[in-house]
Amino acid sequence: MITSLFIRSSAQTIRLSKLPSTPNYRTMATTFLINNPNYSFLKELGLQEQNHGVFDGTWYGSAEVVTSICPANGKPIAQVRQGTLQEYNKAVEKSQEAWQVWADVPAPKRGEIVRQIGDALRQKLEPLGKLVALEMGKILPEGIGEVQEYVDICDYATGLSRMLEGKIFPSERPGHVLMENWNPLGSIGIISAFNFPIAVFGWNNAIAMVCGNTMIWKGAPSTSLCSVATTKIVASVLEKNGLPGAISALCCGGADIGSAMAEDKRLSLVSFTGSTQVGNKVNLLII
Repeated sequence: MITSLFIRSSAQTIRLSKLPSTPNYRTMATTFLINNPNYSFLKELGLQEQNHGVFDGTWYGSAEVVTSICPANGKPIAQVRQGTLQEYNKAVEKSQEAWQVWADVPAPKRGEIVRQIGDALRQKLEPLGKLVALEMGKILPEGIGEVQEYVDICDYATGLSRMLEGKIFPSERPGHVLMENWNPLGSIGIISAFNFPIAVFGWNNAIAMVCGNTMIWKGAPSTSLCSVATTKIVASVLEKNGLPGAISALCCGGADIGSAMAEDKRLSLVSFTGSTQVGNKVNLLII
């Protein structure tokens, strides 16, 4: 597995033919685990039997329905309705609009929002960790530990928000000073893999937010419930603070959404985590 950050240039290269995905499971005539009292933690996370997979301040989605399957027992957990390319484009537009608001928020204030996200994750540490274990297949301590990594990076990013510095250089012109100022990139894309369905997003999300960027996330189709549940937690903090939900947008989908993200010139940076083979294709496409 590799993690790469690709910052766009103007070069246009080959089209990405396929991003990694798992088979899509259609609606199954059986009982979903979310309706089983033994898995009540799923509803604690705001999940339902069928969930929308696109978020830009509003939840929606009209593409195919993917059934998430527990790898331990082969039983269906719940469903997520994926996003279409049109819905992806809408979410990116909303993300760009949200950036106009978010970039003007002072960095320490952005850090305060990220701190609150970390606290919200702490409150859902066990149920979210259980979801990782249930949907991805990790043992429970690893699932909880993955959520803890997101919490930890929120703590780090909160401190970082007060240390985003520039330099002052001497000028040869009287009465002038040269100042270095780092600016946000804008809207960025995050593509994450199934084996770390929350932590990889968290590493990107917390740092990008304090730097003043907005983002759109596409997780692995096989762990769409983790993507939805995590986004609900982030969205609740943004809503509580009167901020646009599209600061942290989501579009669940397969290779078509991943390809669109890789080609999208509106995204100033794309963070990709996955196989070396596909990463090389993404690299050629973006740079």
